[in-house]
Amino acid sequence: MIDKCFAKVNLALDVFNIREDGYHDLKSVMVPISFFDELRINIAEENQFTCNKEYITNNESNSIFKMIREFEKETGIINKYSINLNKHIPTKAGLAGGTSDAAGTLRLLQKLNHITLSTQTIRKLCVAVGADVFFNYYNKPAIVSGIGDELEFIDIKDDYYILIMKPRMGVSTKQAYELLDMNICDHPNIDALVEMLKNGGEILPYMQNSLEQPALLLNEDIKKVKAILREKTGNSLMSGSGSTVFTISKNKEILANINNEYLYSEYFVRLTKIIK
Repeated sequence: MIDKCFAKVNLALDVFNIREDGYHDLKSVMVPISFFDELRINIAEENQFTCNKEYITNNESNSIFKMIREFEKETGIINKYSINLNKHIPTKAGLAGGTSDAAGTLRLLQKLNHITLSTQTIRKLCVAVGADVFFNYYNKPAIVSGIGDELEFIDIKDDYYILIMKPRMGVSTKQAYELLDMNICDHPNIDALVEMLKNGGEILPYMQNSLEQPALLLNEDIKKVKAILREKTGNSLMSGSGSTVFTISKNKEILANINNEYLYSEYFVRLTKIIK
């Protein structure tokens, strides 16, 4: 069986509190984009994992295997699996590549084992593996809050194209949160952005990301990419904890021209679209 594991971008991300358990409270507008890993899983006689990228680990640090273990603990269903991952989404990019693969794994495990888990159980398994997995499981535009386990799906009126551009070097999410200064970082108006998305209003003034502040300290190339895209389109924003930067437009041709210009540059670029 095959699953498409879609990437995401944050149109806005507000980090506003450190909880007693060490997690950060956040509120974000996340949207899936038309860019994905292809994950194939089948029940087999022996466990096997193959991937088109050598740097993807074949051990318990891989989010795919983490999800399989959580599924086994929750359901008691234990099988051997042949797994093939055709990896396209870059790592340490703020695009939820690993968490999307975990979400795809959970979707496939239910199909392969002919069961349907409750929403509560799905949430439990997703949160056990990673903060964005629950969002990636559903692949719908949403307000994401809590530690990523609370979703409020939203309707987006207009069609938007997204050009992503990633520097070679990624950003450690752990380091980004350690350097986050909530007194000087951006705190976007999430509610206003959602209203503009629903009604077709001007969204750019409300697109901000609290984690840009620490990420710019960790990776100077993010600032360079932001400047390139801002000059070309008038807007740019980092996704998640970085290092991917994106620009958004209703005009596909403008973004296609930028994509072609930087296709063979030092940056990873991809023209995508918000999945509504």
